[in-house]
Amino acid sequence: MTTPAPNLVPPFDRDTAAQKVRKAEDGWNSRDPEKVSLVYTVDSVWRNRAEFVNGREQIVEFLRRKWNKELDYRLIKELWAFDGDRIAVRFAYEWHDDAGNWYRSYGNENWEFAPDGLMHHRYACINDLPIKESDRLFHWPLGRRPDDHPSLSDLEL
Repeated sequence: MTTPAPNLVPPFDRDTAAQKVRKAEDGWNSRDPEKVSLVYTVDSVWRNRAEFVNGREQIVEFLRRKWNKELDYRLIKELWAFDGDRIAVRFAYEWHDDAGNWYRSYGNENWEFAPDGLMHHRYACINDLPIKESDRLFHWPLGRRPDDHPSLSDLEL
């Protein structure tokens, strides 16, 4: 099993919390459900919108469904707050459905971590905004967001 680097375990400071957020963003931008699931405890508990997900097997199933629906998914996460073993994140991602309709989804997540740095609770609130393709702001090649790409704050999102 893959575990986080030793310096990315609670209690978090500003630097380690920001690193944890970027690693999460990178993982989700990989769109690899099995890889992403490894940063969560085997008994992780999620609330994502109105869906409740329990454990890695359900996480993998959820992420497969998500990325089969949300095509050309590109995500930016930003640290909002942290304390001890908890991190709050705001995020936005752009995607389109199979009919070519584009969306920018905005949200907030609250995370709680086990002592080994794996996430054991994730609560996400998300809203979808239909956008025109010409209004997209996230244009990097699929995968990891380049280091020089603007952040949410830089984009005034």
